[in-house]
Amino acid sequence: MELTEIFGSNVFNDKVMKERLPKQVYEAMKETIEKDVPLGPDVADVVANAMKDWAIEKGATHYTHWFQPLTGVTAEKHDSFISPTEDGGVIVEFSGKQLIQGEPDASSFPSGGLRATFEARGYTAWDCTSPTFLKTDEAGNVTLTIPTAFYSYNGEALDKKTPLLRSMKAVSKQALRVLRALGNTTATKVTPTVGPEQEYFLVDKKFYLDRIDLMLAGRTIFGAPAPKGQELEDQYFGAIKDRVSDYMADLNAELWKMGITSKTEHNEVAPAQYEMAPVFTTANIATDHNQLIMETMQKVALRHDLVCLLHEKPYVGINGSGKHNNWSLSTDEGGNLLEPGRTPGENVQFLLFVCAMIKAVDTHADILRATCATAGNDHRLGAGEAPPAIISIFMGEELTEILEKISKGEKNSTKGARFVTVGVDTLPAIPRDNTDRNRTSSFAFTGNKFELRMVGSAQSIAGSNAALNTIAAEAFDEIATRLEKADDTNAEAAAIIREAYKKHGRIIFNGNNYAEDWVKEAEKRGLPNVRDSVDALKAFVTDKAFCLFEKYEVLSRKELHSRYDIYMETYAKQINIEALTAIDMVKRQFIPAVTEYATFLAGSIGSFTSVSISAPVQEDLLKKIASLLASSYKNLARLEAAVAKAQRTEDTVRKAEAYRDRVFTAMQDLRSDIDSLEMIVSKNMWPVPGYTDLLFKL
Repeated sequence: MELTEIFGSNVFNDKVMKERLPKQVYEAMKETIEKDVPLGPDVADVVANAMKDWAIEKGATHYTHWFQPLTGVTAEKHDSFISPTEDGGVIVEFSGKQLIQGEPDASSFPSGGLRATFEARGYTAWDCTSPTFLKTDEAGNVTLTIPTAFYSYNGEALDKKTPLLRSMKAVSKQALRVLRALGNTTATKVTPTVGPEQEYFLVDKKFYLDRIDLMLAGRTIFGAPAPKGQELEDQYFGAIKDRVSDYMADLNAELWKMGITSKTEHNEVAPAQYEMAPVFTTANIATDHNQLIMETMQKVALRHDLVCLLHEKPYVGINGSGKHNNWSLSTDEGGNLLEPGRTPGENVQFLLFVCAMIKAVDTHADILRATCATAGNDHRLGAGEAPPAIISIFMGEELTEILEKISKGEKNSTKGARFVTVGVDTLPAIPRDNTDRNRTSSFAFTGNKFELRMVGSAQSIAGSNAALNTIAAEAFDEIATRLEKADDTNAEAAAIIREAYKKHGRIIFNGNNYAEDWVKEAEKRGLPNVRDSVDALKAFVTDKAFCLFEKYEVLSRKELHSRYDIYMETYAKQINIEALTAIDMVKRQFIPAVTEYATFLAGSIGSFTSVSISAPVQEDLLKKIASLLASSYKNLARLEAAVAKAQRTEDTVRKAEAYRDRVFTAMQDLRSDIDSLEMIVSKNMWPVPGYTDLLFKL
């Protein structure tokens, strides 16, 4: 089958709808998708029947409402298409009501106090703006999968999609006000578009199964560095190994069938690290697709006797994995509101929207940081080509210069198109972008979009995009209000740009975000540097956050508190799992292995001395091992005590703080001892595969 035939073959997309739906029903569906017009029950029944017939022809026997609870992964409950008849047989049916609404048990998903355990009723509602698709497992079972929102009996959002959809509505409304105030009266909708690049590691399955820390915690809690890391810079964009290439080809085929535009694939910086990038699409579809990408990456890897690791920092000493969240705004006429054009200094609309984002990010840097706060991401932020916990904006030389001149009332000199030449006649002159790319910036303008580089590789992108949309909506609202009241729109626009840069220009930094000097400079500028998730998450429960999210009807105070409680509790649970895994490995694997090697050395010393030969090497090794073994046993006891105390702490925040301050610290001390022992004990006696096996044997 050709690629064009494969792509979207398992999606109930526009082409399929046009073929299978009556014209009036098709037009009603399009109006619902494009103009947010409610879908009538009669239309839903026709669509459901067509969807069922299409799915059954493709081999489906079941359907599921697929949703994204606050666990960060997806959930699904499968129902068959069959219904019993009076004569003891069955018929195949699927109604509009079954398509539009489901009722999964809401009591067993995290709700942060929104629901009590005995209050089980929850609803899933079809998000018809995200196409329905078929999921096929390795055994060939096919399920009609319906993207949905998930909320409680009282209408509170129990998922990550509902706030995202609300934020998309808010940002569209306020962006349209700005456009209309500027004289653009033809656009009727503004949609945030996202292209999330996904980084990941692959490891041979046989090594993975011998590491319970990888299995249970997603990262190596212990492990001495390999002799070679990424220092030769030979992995990045290097030739892809055949085994990995086969995996990528399989992955692409599965993603393409589901309509996911997997476009780019390459080796990343660290050994055994890779990246894939899709084409931009609307924020809610991009979020759905990214969840499917992560799930499919892991499923397909197993077919190749590989395991896909999505943890932000599975290995110390080398790069971690992130999710570069490229965000922009598009009108229903196809325009990009962040497109500078050939003369950005004269593009008032572009400068207004860019300044709005500068204001938004500077005002709400704490909220953006909170959306990227997880125990896994704490290992990554600020290390190994990840942005620091300080949020700054990279704008590039030309755009910064334009804003600087406007702020001073100076005239802009338009440079127009510029070209890069390298002095080789056979190479063409290449048009130069308005900005360079800054890999160290947490929020970088990269030509016609902003790239939020802080999102962790295992995270859903829903939270960060809901926050971006909402803070943008607030900034657009303020700009639109001023423009609507102004007698001279152009003069007011210039004043807004000037004031925004003067007040919020402190967040623009075009240099190296990894440098220690930047940490000091950021402190001088008053930019927050929130280094861990426990402190970062507190931004969700400030008066500022309550006012912001309630004003634009994205999250209520109650819903924000629920997320704060859930994410704080998740942080504590994650560290608890890691600590218990560390204790298990030390007690049942490392101490026995080290003791066995020490016994071997003692026997060797005895054999040597029995024939009057000294054994200084063995004696020295035995002393070092004894010292490290004693230290590790002491640190093990300290870790066990810290875990026991943290587990007894009832207050959610204090519990998380206990895991951060005491349990994690004790784990680090224990790791230091065990990693030192790994460098001494015979490889044949070491009970788990080391970093060389994990990173280089693919």
